[in-house]
Amino acid sequence: MGFPSDLEIASKAQLKPLADIAGASGIPLECLEPYGSGAAKIGLDAIAKMADRPKAKYVVVSAITPTPLGEGKTTTTVGLGMGFSHIGKQGVIAVRQPSMGPTFGIKGGAAGGGYSQVVPMELLNLHLTGDMHAVTAAHNMCSAALDAHLYHGNESGLDMHNITWRRVIDVNDRSLRNAVIGLGGRLDGVPRETGFDITAASEVMATLALCTSLQDLRERLGRIVVGYTKSGTPVTAEELKVAGSMAVILMEAIKPNLMQTLENTPALVHTGPFGNIATGNSSIVADRIGIHMGDYLITEAGFGADMGAERFFNIKCRASGLAPDAAVLVATVRGLKAHSGNHKIVAGKPLPEDLLKENPDEVHQGGDNLRKQLENMRIHGCTPVVAINVFPGDHDGDINAIKEIAEEFNARAAVSMHFTEGGAGATELAHAVAEAAEEESNFQVLYPDEMSLRDKITTVATKVYGADGAEFSPQANKQIDNYEANGFGNLPVCIAKSHLSLSHDASLKGAPTGWTLPVREVRASVGAGFVYPICGDMRTMPGLGKTPALQHIDIDADGNIVGLS
Repeated sequence: MGFPSDLEIASKAQLKPLADIAGASGIPLECLEPYGSGAAKIGLDAIAKMADRPKAKYVVVSAITPTPLGEGKTTTTVGLGMGFSHIGKQGVIAVRQPSMGPTFGIKGGAAGGGYSQVVPMELLNLHLTGDMHAVTAAHNMCSAALDAHLYHGNESGLDMHNITWRRVIDVNDRSLRNAVIGLGGRLDGVPRETGFDITAASEVMATLALCTSLQDLRERLGRIVVGYTKSGTPVTAEELKVAGSMAVILMEAIKPNLMQTLENTPALVHTGPFGNIATGNSSIVADRIGIHMGDYLITEAGFGADMGAERFFNIKCRASGLAPDAAVLVATVRGLKAHSGNHKIVAGKPLPEDLLKENPDEVHQGGDNLRKQLENMRIHGCTPVVAINVFPGDHDGDINAIKEIAEEFNARAAVSMHFTEGGAGATELAHAVAEAAEEESNFQVLYPDEMSLRDKITTVATKVYGADGAEFSPQANKQIDNYEANGFGNLPVCIAKSHLSLSHDASLKGAPTGWTLPVREVRASVGAGFVYPICGDMRTMPGLGKTPALQHIDIDADGNIVGLS
C-alpha cells in the first residue's frame, strides 16, 4: 500500500474544539469568532488583551532558492510547530492563505502535506473565511470608483496613459492579463486598456498583510496610488473618496484566522501576498497575536531567503517592530543537486533519474546556493539553522554533504522527517531551533530609510543576490526620480525577479557571479509601503496548464471533496 494522499491523511484528523486551542494559547474566548467548526476569526482586541503575556521566540522559515516543485517550507513550518510539543514546548505557526488560482492550477493547495498539515485541508484551500473575496471586492471597488471618476469628467486630471490600477480575480486566467474596457457606447464608460492580476498580487492584499491595526489599514488604503497626472502628480484612493468603503469591506478580513495542525498545534492563517512583486509573508496582526500565544512563533516567508526572508527582514520587521530570534533555512538534496546545473526539473513531470542517485559531490557543487543563503541570514544578524527536509529515497551520503556545508558556516543542521512522521520527525529540528533562539540576537535591517531608492536596490542586489551592481533603464530612472520627488523615497524596496535563481535569470543556478541586475521599470505600492523594481518579465496573472488540477477535483456520491492536493 502506497503513502496516503494529503487529503486522505487530513480526512482522518482528530480535531480539537477551537475554543480549547484558543484557551490553551491564551486567546481570550470573547475574542474568538467561530466560522463553523474548522476555523475562527480572532478579534483585533486580542492584541491589547494579550500584551502582558510572555513573548515567544520569533522564528522565520525560509529556504534555498527553490526548484519549480518547492523545497517544503510550509511542511517544515507546520512540522516544526508540531515538533516543539514533542520536546515539551508550545509552538504556534503563522502561514499565508492559499490562493484558489494555484489550488485549481498546477501547484495545488498550501496547507502543508503528508503528516505535516493545517486542517481542515478543504476549508483552508477553498474560501476559508472569505478573506480573499473581500480583498477582491475592495480592490475592484477602487477600480470601479476610478472608472466612474473618468466617466464623470476626470476632475483629478489623471493621465489616461499612466493609470496604474488594474482589476483582480482569484482565478488563473491568462486571457484577462490584458483587456480593453468601456466598450459599447458613451453610456458604458471610457474606453481604455487595462487588465487583471490574480488577487494575491493585489496591493490591497499586501496592505492588509503589512498593516498593524484597523486604523492603520484605513490610512494605508487612502495612500494607494491609482495613477498619475501628466505632470507626474500621484492620484490616490483617498482623492477618489473610495478608501473608506474599501476599509469597511475589509473589516472582517483584517482579523486573523485560527486553525490547527494535524497534532492540534495552533495555526494562524492570514493574508497571502504575492511572493514576487510583494512581500510573500503572512500578516503582521497575526504575528502580533501569535507572539503571545506560546513559546515559539514560527512564521513562513515565501520562496528563497533572497526573496521572502529578505523582505521579512527589511519590510515586514521594519513595519511590525518585531525582531526574529532565529531563522530556519530549508534545504533538500534534490534542490541542491538541481543547483549544480546538471538537471532540468519541470513541474508536473517526474524527476530525472540521475537526480535520485547518490552523489555527494553534486550536492557540494550545488551547495553554493546554500552557502549564499546562509550568508544572507548572517548579514541580517539572524542565527540560521539548516533544516534538511528529507524525502523517501534520499541517501545518507547526500544528507551528510548538506551537514558539511552547514558546518562550514558554523550553522546548526538538523534532519527533519515531518512529512512522513509528523511532529515526531521534527524533534531534532526543534531542539536545534530552540538552541539557536537562545543565542543573542543581533538583528539589523540592511539599509536605512533615508538611503536613496537606487542605493537601496543596489545594496540588495550586491549584498543579497551577489550581483556586481544594478543597471537602471531610462524608464526606471525616470520613475525613481518621480517617486522621490513625490516623497516615496523613504520606502523600502521589494525587488521583483525570478524566484528560481539568486539572479534575475532563472537559468543561472547555484550562486552566480559576474552579473548585473537589470532594473527594467519601478512601481510603487505606496499603501502597502514599498517600492518594487521589476527585473525581468513578472507574470501577475498565472495561466492554466493543459491538465490543471481542477480536472481532478470533484465531489463524490457522499458529498466529499476528492482530488484536492
